[in-house]
Amino acid sequence: VRLVESGGGSVQPGGSLRLTCEVSGFTLSSGAMSWVRQVPGKSLEWVSGVDRDGNIYYADSVKGRFTTSRDNAKNTLYLQLNSLRPEDTAMYYCSKSFTGAGVRGRGTQVTVTS
Repeated sequence: VRLVESGGGSVQPGGSLRLTCEVSGFTLSSGAMSWVRQVPGKSLEWVSGVDRDGNIYYADSVKGRFTTSRDNAKNTLYLQLNSLRPEDTAMYYCSKSFTGAGVRGRGTQVTVTS
């Protein structure tokens, strides 16, 4: 099982990024997945989850601004981040679980600063 996140970067408030999570060793559509984020010194924060039926859920803090999608043919999960705020700055991980407690990749850093 391997997950590789990419697409992070540094943007100004109001900007956008698209994060990518390429998975291997399992079929993306066969189970739940999630995006989580972490700021140094703070606990992991759940951002979004896709359940086994493909239903997508969001944390209140990102609802309406972030969009999760997946391309089953490419075995890839995406997180579109719009209207970014400084408080969105964190390391973002995808996880092979709905809660974020499963296997994660190394993460991709998102920094929102003016």
